[in-house]
Amino acid sequence: MPISTRGHRLRTALSVIAVTSATLGPTPLQPPQAADGGPPRHDQHLQRRLDGLVAQDDGPPGVIALLTRGDRTQVYTAGVGDIATGRPPRPDDHMRIASVAKGVQRRRALRLVDQGRLSLDDIIADRLPGQPPAWGAVTLRQLLAHTSGLPDYSADPEFVAVLTADPRHVFDPRRLLDFVADEPLRFRPGSLYEYSNSDNIAIALMAEAATGRPYEDLLRELAYRPLGLLRTSLPLGYRLPQPFLHGYAVAPPTAPEDVSEAFGASGAWASGGIASTPRELGTFIRAYGGPALLSDRTREAQLEFRPGDSSEPPGPGTNAAGLAIFRYTTRCGVLYGHTGNTAGYTQTSAGNKPALLARLRTVQEEFACALLKDE
Repeated sequence: MPISTRGHRLRTALSVIAVTSATLGPTPLQPPQAADGGPPRHDQHLQRRLDGLVAQDDGPPGVIALLTRGDRTQVYTAGVGDIATGRPPRPDDHMRIASVAKGVQRRRALRLVDQGRLSLDDIIADRLPGQPPAWGAVTLRQLLAHTSGLPDYSADPEFVAVLTADPRHVFDPRRLLDFVADEPLRFRPGSLYEYSNSDNIAIALMAEAATGRPYEDLLRELAYRPLGLLRTSLPLGYRLPQPFLHGYAVAPPTAPEDVSEAFGASGAWASGGIASTPRELGTFIRAYGGPALLSDRTREAQLEFRPGDSSEPPGPGTNAAGLAIFRYTTRCGVLYGHTGNTAGYTQTSAGNKPALLARLRTVQEEFACALLKDE
């Protein structure tokens, strides 16, 4: 999402990385035990990599990484979750999960497909007749795959101007597509891949139209409740639930700027407005990347990947895009999931600085290899 800080400067910055990984295989690996049979000890190489990220001049003030195999989770942290108090990042602290929220939202849409309330072949013209006729032939499948061609409302100059003038502006989330309603499709639907926040708004509106239920209620019914997510929510304002991991804009040589509550969530809504915790994000990702919650038929459609199409920002290794999921092929194996990046927070991958992004993706792959390595 475009964001603004002081004046009219737009930037995306980094504070916290939640590296939460799940394999697709039916039998999760168990973490190696310590020699005395106790809980697994931390990998000091991984800890040094996180410490090195925080030590960089342009690095995040704090990092938290969760590695889960079976019912055991190892938590790695470096730096602080709040510069003012000096406390470390904690797994149950809240944070903005940015575009990982797309995974939550899209999983819910696929559940509606399983229930017969939506079809992957449903088109905008039928489900959302109030949208521009030029968008009418776009299908739910294309929206889920980011091949719709819908122009991205979050890049629209008018939207950016409103957000720049008042970062806490309260948008009507169901009217966000109005910002680009006068624009044609960017390409013929299904012919190209282009990551667009508009896709996710349209998916949410189609789900509401199909069920007659508010998007927020559907999230609780089809996403939070089945997975026991008690600390995951969709706040429309700028406040985060307490306690929370503070997010910072980092631009050396100036001191990090706390942007945790600088921006409202209504301008993101179904495209990135969810707040959760590292622990609950891990719970979701394990279900999202595994076979639970979806029928075999819908799962098969979800796992039809387009090689080279990446999440935003890119995840570790070589990326490929499916329906509401991304495949990350690393040197050690394959992971499935989603990435996210917004003001002060990043999940799995981060940043708008090429050098920092490269360092982060290297560290991500180190954690992926730690998860996937043979015992």
